[in-house]
Amino acid sequence: MKTPPIVTAQEWEAARQQLLVKEKELTRARDALAAERRRMPWLAVEKDYEFGGPEATASLLDLFEGRRQLVVYRAFYEPGVDGWPGHACRGCSLVADQVAHVAHLNARDTTLMFVSRAPQPDIARVKARMGWTMPWYTITDDFDADFGVDEWHGTNAFFRDGDQVFRTYFINSRGDEAMGSTWSYLDITALGRQEQWEDSPASYPQTPPYEWWNWHDEYSDTQPAQRWSAQVERGIQAGQARRRP
Repeated sequence: MKTPPIVTAQEWEAARQQLLVKEKELTRARDALAAERRRMPWLAVEKDYEFGGPEATASLLDLFEGRRQLVVYRAFYEPGVDGWPGHACRGCSLVADQVAHVAHLNARDTTLMFVSRAPQPDIARVKARMGWTMPWYTITDDFDADFGVDEWHGTNAFFRDGDQVFRTYFINSRGDEAMGSTWSYLDITALGRQEQWEDSPASYPQTPPYEWWNWHDEYSDTQPAQRWSAQVERGIQAGQARRRP
């Protein structure tokens, strides 16, 4: 293994500062891309879908759990997939291992959901074995084929306006590599991180950063389920009509 040169502390810091310029450019470019996502047109979901859950069947609307936004990752765990029945796909399992505590997403009125074709007893077993706690439902119809995840993993973002659901964004392949953090999920949603520094349409809800952040076990029942949803409602009503297909 041929290693880079060994240098002094001053030379090392100079080299780091050179790369820092490029890192900041990449960060700004990533923020600009997320801003473009927030201006993407929406696709109305007209078809009904049904998922198997731990206690009962659920519709796509049910998967929102009453929140405005939904992020759905299609994980490959089913007969025929390498690892079955003891494990899900290695790559999908790596993604699952990276998922941050969902309470922070919930605090931004966003639900994260995993879906697979495996029956619920198998999903419950593998979640317990691997220590995964995110909600995980069973695909029972054409959801995977209709949303581009029947042959490969992928992450779909949806928005709920009353009982109407819209598809707002989709990533797959290497785009899924970056998923797992609270920020990476929020950056693909229609509302983004909902912080004041973001470049978002004027009607979108935003609050100061840091102020909404909390320990994952200390978000109150009204943060954001009632108070934050009311802010989203007021912001979205002003611009929603222009964004409907």
